[in-house]
Amino acid sequence: MNKTLCKQLSKDYCCEEKDVLDEKNHFFIHSYLEGRRRYREQEECFLKIVSVNSKLLFCGKKQIIDICKEKYHDYPGEWFFEAENLRKLNQILSEFHYHIEAVRPFFIGEQMSDVDTGDYDVKWYTQEEIFQFKGDPRFKEAFTFVKDAPDVIGVSLSRDGEILTMAGASADSPYMWQVGIDTLEKARGKGLGSIAVALIKNEILKKGILPFYGTSLSHIISQKTALNAGFVPAWAELNCTKDD
Repeated sequence: MNKTLCKQLSKDYCCEEKDVLDEKNHFFIHSYLEGRRRYREQEECFLKIVSVNSKLLFCGKKQIIDICKEKYHDYPGEWFFEAENLRKLNQILSEFHYHIEAVRPFFIGEQMSDVDTGDYDVKWYTQEEIFQFKGDPRFKEAFTFVKDAPDVIGVSLSRDGEILTMAGASADSPYMWQVGIDTLEKARGKGLGSIAVALIKNEILKKGILPFYGTSLSHIISQKTALNAGFVPAWAELNCTKDD
């Protein structure tokens, strides 16, 4: 397992690195550890679950962790996010006025890629230059403008002066930066997203930081973009949120 990812998950799930690496499911009371991922961090963490290395890590409030420990102490991580199991978990959460917000697959980029940008113009953006795109609906995935996980670098591919695709990276933690991508509809299907994601992945790796990429379980095009850019599947994560 990637050492940086192991360290990151130990910070995110309030445990030790050995707890990430072994073969057992573990259950931890949540606290806010220095070095955790902070992208859209909720004021309180009621429950979050990660599936990694065929096992599960649970982290949250004591009342829900006690229930999860009783029900899922030996549940196989590979199958935990099946729909029927999520339905049952959601019923438990509803008793506390919470519900599952999302289940997402995540990818990491560990190796540099050779990137052919063809005849497209490549432009890089610093953290300060990214602010020119705030509120621009074309690039709502590339840049998030979240205070606690600031956008730190961007790259675009253009032709004839028009930006066709934009990738950005947010500093979610000191160890890992998250990559986002937007491609204009008329430029889709040409592999531009994977080119931009690979470019920004390489730049993050040069800084000694591990790039990661999250998407939706059903967004196959996005998953292919990550794979084609040299990312590999690494973990899946469930987050909860309070009922309205």
